[in-house]
Amino acid sequence: MKSAFELQLEGYGLTTAQILYHLPDHPHLLQTFIWQEYDLEPDFPVLFRFIDFWKEKIEGPIHSIVYAHKRLIGPNEWRNVNGEIILH
Repeated sequence: MKSAFELQLEGYGLTTAQILYHLPDHPHLLQTFIWQEYDLEPDFPVLFRFIDFWKEKIEGPIHSIVYAHKRLIGPNEWRNVNGEIILH
């Protein structure tokens, strides 16, 4: 599994989703679930995989989803430096 830093260098950004879902025992009540993971925009394959998992395995039907996405490292924010500094 790749580290968070490696994913960011590959273009992944942090995706946060607020999922409102109906409680299985009380369908007239809504509950909030916050999900956060590194994902690629604009297709969001990790988020859609999680939504598919939710639909198959979780009893509470989804009411709505609000999401936000932010790339944490842009192409102009890092550079590879080769060298070594020796101090005494």
